[in-house]
Amino acid sequence: MAKGHKVEPVGGPPSDVEHLKIESNYLRGSLVETLQNRITGGMSELDNRLMKFHGSYMQDDRDVRNERQKQKLEPSYQFMLRVVAPGGVSTPAQWLVIDELADKYGSGSIRVTTRQAFQLHGILKWNLKETIKSINESLLTTLAACGDVNRNVMCNPNPYESEVHAEVIHWSNEITKHLAPRTPAYHEIWLDGEKVVDSSEIVNAVEGVDPVEPIYGPVYLPRKFKIGIAVPPSNDVDVFSQDLGYIAIVEKGKLVGFNVAVGGGMGMTHGDNNTYPQLARVIGFIKPEQVLQTSEKIVTIQRDYGNRSVRKYARMKYTIDRHGLDWFVAELQERLGWELEPAREYSFESTGDRYGWTKNKNGRWNLTLFVNSGRIADQDGYLLKTAIREVAKIHTGDFRLTANQNLMIANMTAAGKKKIEAILQQYGITDGSHLSALRRSSISCVALPTCGLAMAEAERYLPTLVDKLEPILEEVGLRETDINIRMTGCPNGCGRPALGEISFIGKSPGKYNMYMGAGFSGDRLSKLFRENIGEDDILDTLTPIIKHYAADREQGEHFGDFVVRTGYVKPVYNGLEFHS
Repeated sequence: MAKGHKVEPVGGPPSDVEHLKIESNYLRGSLVETLQNRITGGMSELDNRLMKFHGSYMQDDRDVRNERQKQKLEPSYQFMLRVVAPGGVSTPAQWLVIDELADKYGSGSIRVTTRQAFQLHGILKWNLKETIKSINESLLTTLAACGDVNRNVMCNPNPYESEVHAEVIHWSNEITKHLAPRTPAYHEIWLDGEKVVDSSEIVNAVEGVDPVEPIYGPVYLPRKFKIGIAVPPSNDVDVFSQDLGYIAIVEKGKLVGFNVAVGGGMGMTHGDNNTYPQLARVIGFIKPEQVLQTSEKIVTIQRDYGNRSVRKYARMKYTIDRHGLDWFVAELQERLGWELEPAREYSFESTGDRYGWTKNKNGRWNLTLFVNSGRIADQDGYLLKTAIREVAKIHTGDFRLTANQNLMIANMTAAGKKKIEAILQQYGITDGSHLSALRRSSISCVALPTCGLAMAEAERYLPTLVDKLEPILEEVGLRETDINIRMTGCPNGCGRPALGEISFIGKSPGKYNMYMGAGFSGDRLSKLFRENIGEDDILDTLTPIIKHYAADREQGEHFGDFVVRTGYVKPVYNGLEFHS
């Protein structure tokens, strides 16, 4: 713990996860023995919790759970593996490794997450080590993709301001490296002690600093920690949903620094009004060279004051709301030894992606493709995975995963552009411009059958719901009107549903709570409108509202603004008012 800073006990004795972390010997635990146990394809709950720090969640196929239980078989255990890619950037060579591993050890598909990371599903326990070793050999990692640490640092691809983006992606990489766990456990367990990337050096012990984990200490953070960097006018990373958000301030085409926003988070628990989504609040401005120190000190405040007794109250948004924003700023400035400057002017226009072709200032080209629910797979005659594999074989630029689960083929030369266009045309791959704006603006989490937390469908159902909404939009002339729609299978917030103009949060199989009214630029939360409704009620509820919007909206008025202005829901700018 930081010298001179007292840890405040919150809510009672430490949870079992806190005991697990302290007893794990810096994330080692009994994972080596567990992985060698061939009797079961699963592992204990405590080992599974520890696995998250190494980038994996144990899951089982819930579609076959009951049948296996009848046959007296253990669940169909498999593991999701998440790969860290700061800002969503990967090389063509790295893409090919992920593509091969998806086929060799996974379910055959690659999933693009809303945090710009790769996910592989369906990996068996005895294939985890070989999969992780292969990922590390490509100079990617799964370390800290999950767990009570800082996770993949997001930033927007921003193809139309690529000079600024180059600096922003640099800082997303630097923050990721600076806040990565330093324990050698990852390399010992997965790489046989071989050090492929030297981001886990053990620092020398000094007074008041843990010798192995100088930032986190032996118990790491109370919960996960998320950081995102946005470059106005695009807020596609939903910067206000982050524990720590940086808003790039650009003057005369140059990056001069960042506004700092703190205390965002999307998760909540059904039935517990003490949990709620929250928007990060802007507290000041810093220069680029102050980013790493600021990030570290904010993380240490959460380390020292976050709730370690009840995990659902442990995110930094609750720490700040409990103590107050003024307290947080004072604590931060004390730890920094200097004061933040006043926040500077900025303006956001949207949270969506810019599809199709764009040209960088350096003359190179980018193509953003719509990927339905972020699932890159060959299915229904649409061979997306195969096509991107063929692109990767000749591509000399890079790939960028977007925060909206889409894929950008970036930095193509004019000659490369022609070759890639030919490949995409051969496989019938399009940018999605022929799809409705509602579909292009949709986000969903994985949910069933693999997520153990899911109460309802999301990825497998949202496209069907959009199918049924599109004729209504077509009828009233709204097919090309952008409306953000989001669906999650549970209230943990992986698809950022509280920032959807229309959103659905799973309550039970086939039933959802329906929310409306979030800001199109990500600066206002949605509000509960109908509770525990199925498809028929969803369509009956939305149809007259959509028609009302088409008939009476003001010039340029977004759907979320309209339903607030016309009284369907009240505006929510603070999560403390989310349930009121």
